Amino acid sequence: MKSWFRVILMGGLIAALGIPSESWTALAQQEGPQSPAPNRAPAQPAPPAPGQSQGQTPTPAPPPQVAIAVQSNIVNVDAVVTDQDGNIVTGLKKENFRILDDGQRQQVANFAPTDAVITIVMLMEFSKRYGGFFAYQAKNLSYSFLAQLKPKDWVALKTFDLKTTLVEDFTQDKQEVGQAIASLYFPSFSEANLFDAVLETVGQLRDVKGKKAILVLATGFDTFSKHTLDETLRRLKENDVTIFCVGVAEDIDLYSRGGGGVGYLQAKNQLSTFARMSGGYAWFPRFQGEMPGIFNSVAQMLRSQYTMAFSPSTPQDGRYHKLIVQVVDDDGNPLELADKKGKKKKAVVIAREGYTAPNAPTGD
Repeated sequence: MKSWFRVILMGGLIAALGIPSESWTALAQQEGPQSPAPNRAPAQPAPPAPGQSQGQTPTPAPPPQVAIAVQSNIVNVDAVVTDQDGNIVTGLKKENFRILDDGQRQQVANFAPTDAVITIVMLMEFSKRYGGFFAYQAKNLSYSFLAQLKPKDWVALKTFDLKTTLVEDFTQDKQEVGQAIASLYFPSFSEANLFDAVLETVGQLRDVKGKKAILVLATGFDTFSKHTLDETLRRLKENDVTIFCVGVAEDIDLYSRGGGGVGYLQAKNQLSTFARMSGGYAWFPRFQGEMPGIFNSVAQMLRSQYTMAFSPSTPQDGRYHKLIVQVVDDDGNPLELADKKGKKKKAVVIAREGYTAPNAPTGD
């Protein structure tokens, strides 16, 4: 009854005030239920970034395979096979690989050759040490790497001296990175905190999916880092980022000059160790003409890895487990390849040296 009374009263007011019928219809529609707003398309995921976003919104590339990871007691390992001259070997099968975990042979489960999109950070030493000579050396050499990247590859540029600086966030525009390199003019500090820079970058890449790597262009010296070498090596054992290193100080004799309390031989050894532990490689060129070949090797190694997985038969003890990846022929003998002189030599396998096992689950 109250509803009918309101309708009759409203009709009387409309007639008395002379309100057009269209207004009445609009008013009725406003008081009625509203149609739900159309669903919005989900936002696109942001591209991987080692630092703060710079507002770029390129379409993310499909995620490639990770280098090594431990999830649900599964270990993934990437390996590159070369001959003694460094030529990459392709076309191998699962039966050609053996994996030893702390000396115990493992059953290779998943296996596939990969040619995935690359996600890589160029980490460049840009300091005033030695008058800034090596900073400009690294800058000039770095341009050559961009030519080895494909359109869908992601690349970022970071520099370090006393601290790290994100010069260019991840992008697929290689021209932007080239312009960022060209914008480097005068180093700010005389320190070279290599350990801190490597660990910071590895940590920023931890959650990035796919084939991820760091290309370090540095002398290998560390002068003022908060982290020690032992701490750096321990934390690298817990990560799955492949590190490639290019020493930029080989063309000048530093052996008699020392360098922040360590000699040049130790500086080179530090770069070599970072690369070897992570399944990468280290080069120490004397001439700039060597760089295109070196950077081509970096890209080819990342694109030519064999990806394998196994479920460890070794304990989940929270310890570092040593890995050995072997490659054999169809008869189970060590694979041998002919070198430039036609002499048969064992194939070379480049893979991560180990992984840190998870702790065994405890009952409630």
